[in-house]
Amino acid sequence: MQPFDPAALECLAAIVEEGGFDRAAQRLSITQSAVSQRLRALEAQVGTVLVVRSRPVKATAAGQLLLKHTRQMRLLRADVERELGELAPSSTGGAREEERISIAINADSIATWALPALNALARQGLPLEIITDDQDHTHEWLREGQVLGCVTTVKQALRGCKVLPLGAMHYVGVAQAAYARERLPQGLTPHNFRDTAFVAFNRKDDMQAEFVGRAFGLRRVSLHQLFVPSSEGQVRAVLAGWGASVVPELLVRGLIAQGELVNIAPQAKVPVQLYWHCWNLASAVLDQLTAALAQAAREALTAG
Repeated sequence: MQPFDPAALECLAAIVEEGGFDRAAQRLSITQSAVSQRLRALEAQVGTVLVVRSRPVKATAAGQLLLKHTRQMRLLRADVERELGELAPSSTGGAREEERISIAINADSIATWALPALNALARQGLPLEIITDDQDHTHEWLREGQVLGCVTTVKQALRGCKVLPLGAMHYVGVAQAAYARERLPQGLTPHNFRDTAFVAFNRKDDMQAEFVGRAFGLRRVSLHQLFVPSSEGQVRAVLAGWGASVVPELLVRGLIAQGELVNIAPQAKVPVQLYWHCWNLASAVLDQLTAALAQAAREALTAG
């Protein structure tokens, strides 16, 4: 088989990442007809269909394999750009925007410790794309080859990947001070949690029920929940009196100290172990990402 055309591979990636042919054409600054032609040529070379023409467009199994290859090539190019920049600073113009280096990080880590770890890489011009998902699901993005690394609760290394323990994120139950005085004067108890509204991240978020179950030794817990898909948004909703929520202690430590929020179950702090998984490749960019995230997590999560 002839080598794959890098432009055709990036065209496939643009179609899938942007969800359609029109947005892919805009991203690549070519016509939609040219996008279709590049895809057809790549499919003819491979001998199979690479995308399902749905809304949004999705990759087939063969398409996912080529997408993983494309993202690995992006990482290699990023390494070359980095090394050339050190040897001849005027020789490169930085990576192209469409050649994104994608990683998956849970929203709570983004809201607390992870972003500062990426400052240096972002300032160096690395075209980072951070995909957010629940910490129990970020590894699926890596398993499918859609990202080169992820922060997850999964301990076992995925096939073709290496894993590094990051530490534990500690979660606490909080409520706005006035809400706690009125609705939870004795704190959260086995008798009042069913009457308390809990602000969860989304329907994947089982932290609220897990927290209550651990606090009171219950195997199955049913809660009245509201959903706000943002860690900071959850805290703002609690401050507005929507109800209680179980959130990272790192995120609310100052608000608790100021008396704006109340820890409604001090005995029930829940630690969640986090791990960094990434492709097992020799890459200076990947090594720098790993080292930066590990240091930031060690400083923030150890203190927690």
